[in-house]
Amino acid sequence: MIEAMTNHRAQQDNRRNVLITGTAGFIGFHLASMLLADGFRVHGYDGMTDYYDVALKQRRHQILKQHPGFDATEAMLEDFERLSATAEAFRPDVIIHLAAQAGVRYSLENPRSYIQSNVVGTFNLMEIARVLEVRHLLMASTSSIYGANDEMPFTETEKADAQLTIYAASKKANESMGHAYAHLWNLPTTMLRFFTVYGPWGRPDLAPSRFADAILNGRPIDIYNHGEMYRDFTYIEDLVRAIRLLVDVPPVRPASKQAIAEGDSLSPVAPFRVVNIGNSDKVRLLDFVDAIEAELGIKAIRNYMPMQKGDVFATWADASLLQRLTGYRPQTDIRDGIARFVAWYRDYHGK
Repeated sequence: MIEAMTNHRAQQDNRRNVLITGTAGFIGFHLASMLLADGFRVHGYDGMTDYYDVALKQRRHQILKQHPGFDATEAMLEDFERLSATAEAFRPDVIIHLAAQAGVRYSLENPRSYIQSNVVGTFNLMEIARVLEVRHLLMASTSSIYGANDEMPFTETEKADAQLTIYAASKKANESMGHAYAHLWNLPTTMLRFFTVYGPWGRPDLAPSRFADAILNGRPIDIYNHGEMYRDFTYIEDLVRAIRLLVDVPPVRPASKQAIAEGDSLSPVAPFRVVNIGNSDKVRLLDFVDAIEAELGIKAIRNYMPMQKGDVFATWADASLLQRLTGYRPQTDIRDGIARFVAWYRDYHGK
């Protein structure tokens, strides 16, 4: 079906059309909410898989569907015919690809699902973006790309070829495929490397929700590497604001290598760029736990554990490229972000 699509753009109203994959997910929900508030028309595409509580995903979509500018298709990325039909009917100007099989630890248990969703599904999405000649394709990557790199803060221009999990490897494959498509088809593509996102409506398998649930119910929390781990925790509203601003900065193929500014990850042979989105603040895991305890008013029962397979000691973003491109960088303090998360968690779960 995709090859039968016409390259002539349908008549649009004055609001740009954005197709977002993963709108029932944590980041996709917040991004769709922000774009709708800014006057965009948004079509969501989500497989509603049972990796975690589907009721939470359904609730996010219910909230989005209250907005007249939102509609959604519930289907898998691997369903090429359904995905292409959805895109053909909506005619997006911009595609933001957030849907993926998530979870670093789960990739140790079920690696095949990462290949199907993150590699095959992303390929399907790129084919559609190519044929529809979208103005800008933005795709989620991850700080896990940096893998065994130990020179921090991580910068987009450093080599990153030592991924430690299938999840990270699948995202690295996405970046490589994205560059090839950008080069071959002049498809403006931005890869978004996210750093440890947290906040209201977060996934239940992420540390804030797991810790809050265990602490409130008197269960111990597992703290890996005895708490001597560091993460660049990025508040969700900061993250989606960065994505929103990057929508309006599609990369352009440079005339020469010399035309690329120092520190810019822009490819010399393609309209392709990688951008870190992080808080640029390395926070110790034990301080993160302290912040949750303080907001809950309960001390955790701490179960100190060795480093888990595939985990990394620290992540820390250099977000200077993001700031140069958009004039913005995330800056929410961890205690402020945790306070907002805990307030939402108590309200949502009635605790």
